[in-house]
Amino acid sequence: MTAAEPGLGRDWHLLISAGTVSMLGDGAFLAALPLLAATMTHDPGVIAGITVWGSLPWLLAALPMGAFADRYDARRTATAAQVVQAALVALLAGAATVGAGGITLVYAVAFAVGLAETLAHISLQKLVPAVVPAARLEAANGRQHAALFSSRQFVGPPLGALLFTVAVGLPFWVDAFTFAVSAVLVWRIRATTPVTRRETSLLAGIGEGVRWLAGNRLLRTLALLSGVANLANFLAMATFVLFAKQVLGLDDIGYGVVLGLMAVGGITGALISGRAVGWAGGRRTVTFTLFATPLAMLAVGLFARDVVTVAALAFVTSFGAALWNVAAGSLRQRTVPGALLGRVSSAGLMVTWGAQPLGAYLGGLTATWWGLSAVWVVAALLRLLAATAALPALREWR
Repeated sequence: MTAAEPGLGRDWHLLISAGTVSMLGDGAFLAALPLLAATMTHDPGVIAGITVWGSLPWLLAALPMGAFADRYDARRTATAAQVVQAALVALLAGAATVGAGGITLVYAVAFAVGLAETLAHISLQKLVPAVVPAARLEAANGRQHAALFSSRQFVGPPLGALLFTVAVGLPFWVDAFTFAVSAVLVWRIRATTPVTRRETSLLAGIGEGVRWLAGNRLLRTLALLSGVANLANFLAMATFVLFAKQVLGLDDIGYGVVLGLMAVGGITGALISGRAVGWAGGRRTVTFTLFATPLAMLAVGLFARDVVTVAALAFVTSFGAALWNVAAGSLRQRTVPGALLGRVSSAGLMVTWGAQPLGAYLGGLTATWWGLSAVWVVAALLRLLAATAALPALREWR
């Protein structure tokens, strides 16, 4: 996914190369982590707790991390965050290799890695408009999301599951290495990003970003929609390792493969997203995804009992996710002033990704009460209700 993109330049290629490498390791990590937990427990609530702790930093730390990111050059903050992530995952890799630690260590590392990820993600997103011309944002964001789905969700999970069967600690060592490589690539970027005034307190800076987002009805609605979508997605996926094994009858490698197959639609959607937005417009594009995705999730819960059906329906959900992310992300990068982008993005991400731990927690409860298929039905109904309520605000998208 790092092939030349005309007119985007050296810094862009360093940025997307860094993202591709680190997301490959992330994919391996995200597949191996629940497999590691499944060797310790078969309780759906405990396994869903990994996702809760891993995503909780977005709820607790997104706002201060966004304010912090606006005070410093994004290249420096992203590099530092990825170095910390490499060290944390190496710690888990060492423990898994010697058979030390337990579910508490898994929770702790998931939380700490997620905390560093908030700063890394906000900083890397702030770098995109610094290295890409405004007219090329859809093309750049489309290629970024194609790299994300290819590395993190298509290649990474099967690789992580395979490495896990070879040696329990191996996928975590690989992830630590990819974070280190990504940090070096980001450090080589020459572009700088706008910084806010240091005389403003961190709390005042946070408030400025929150007020800006709250005052923009369209971006505020998109953030709330993303929050509901992530809550529903994590509600469905937090216990997917058990769904794959108990409902689909897969082994560890099969679980990784089906995770990879679920990303094919995302790769396709990301590659055509620039053309889709140019042809249909951002509003029509996201409106399509708002209804197509939950209907596919509903079908998973009601009908999918084999890998082929799950993969086909997941193609629709990941295809829609890619179109949504490119259209909404490009609008935000084009609309928000550069010096505010970190804080406004973090305010949106607090809503968007802060809903993930709640979704994972509800997923564990739903699976325990009503079964592993019921989580998909509940998630789909939540998304359909939110989509219907948001239609009036979306008419403001020109």
